[in-house]
Amino acid sequence: MLKYNLSQLDNISKKILLKLSETDCIFLSGELGSGKTTFARSLIHQLQEKNKVRKTEVLSPTFNLLHEYEIKSLKVMHYDLYRLKKNKEIEQLGIFEDSKNVITIIEWSEKMEKKIENRLEITFYYESSAEKRRIKLQGFGKWKNFKLDAI
Repeated sequence: MLKYNLSQLDNISKKILLKLSETDCIFLSGELGSGKTTFARSLIHQLQEKNKVRKTEVLSPTFNLLHEYEIKSLKVMHYDLYRLKKNKEIEQLGIFEDSKNVITIIEWSEKMEKKIENRLEITFYYESSAEKRRIKLQGFGKWKNFKLDAI
């Protein structure tokens, strides 16, 4: 587990971007305010910059459930499952139906029963009393050996 502050999320997303490819999925979990949306915003902006696409506003999709970002031939699907209570509601979103040229980012992924093989799970921890933040990464499939040694 690594300690970080919000300003370091850009460095974390840059390192993840080096391995990120189409059809990958990033699962984000952690308490409210722990950095999930800030990380998603940073990663999407890094993708836009890499592809020489104008940076767009990246908001939390809490109320819409999904925001889509077209980055040349790539699509980023940014989901937020916070408001969903039943797995059937999650299944109806069809999250993994179209995975070609799609990077999927899912906030509150711990609510999902179905998982995808090539995924990076990132858990954000926030201790408000001490203003401390920690991050834990666990990879599956092609992400199995991914490590962040330093931020």
